[in-house]
Amino acid sequence: MSLASFNVREGTMTWLGVGNVEGILLRGDPAVSPRYESLLLRGGVVGGQLPALYASILPVVPGDTLIFATDGIRSKLADHVASSDVPQRTADTILARSAKVTDDALVLVARYCGKAG
Repeated sequence: MSLASFNVREGTMTWLGVGNVEGILLRGDPAVSPRYESLLLRGGVVGGQLPALYASILPVVPGDTLIFATDGIRSKLADHVASSDVPQRTADTILARSAKVTDDALVLVARYCGKAG
C-alpha cells in the first residue's frame, strides 16, 4: 500500500509506502533537477508485518504529476512518460509499454493543480 496526501496551503505532498506499489513524483517543469522523486518503500505486509512508518514530505508545484503503479508494471516509470501528457494518456502509455503479461496491473496518475481559482 502506498499513500499520498497533498497540502495545498503549504504546497507539499506527504507520502509513504509499505510493500510493492511503486511511486514517483514527476516534475512538471523540465528544468527542475532531479526530474523525478521516487517513493521509499518499506518491506512488510499491511495488517500483518507492518514496519515502522516514515513519511516523506516533498514540495510540489502545479504541473507536478504523481504516479503509483502496482508490481504488475515493470519498473522505470519515469522513462515512459512526459509531464506534458494528460494523466489518462500517461496511465495508458505506462500500461501499454510496461504491463507484465503474467500479473495484474494498476496505474494511478494524478496531476497537482494547486489552489483552485
